[in-house]
Amino acid sequence: MKSRPFPVRSTLLLLGCAVLCSAASGCQVSVGGQTLPSAYYLKDDLQYFPAGPEFKLSKQAQAIEEYKLRQQGLAELPAQ
Repeated sequence: MKSRPFPVRSTLLLLGCAVLCSAASGCQVSVGGQTLPSAYYLKDDLQYFPAGPEFKLSKQAQAIEEYKLRQQGLAELPAQ
């Protein structure tokens, strides 16, 4: 009886599992410098990020202006 370092059956099973997992994952591929989407891109859920203000620090800028006006005594203090 010949002993083989890796039995053929388990090698084929491992190879089959690897092929099945890679085919089922539907990951992106790069072909000729282009990134192509997965086969399931039409079924993916979309993430929508609405457009925000162009100036990202609008609240901070407003707070600084109010602080400057308070320091000069020109702004009314909010009632507490």
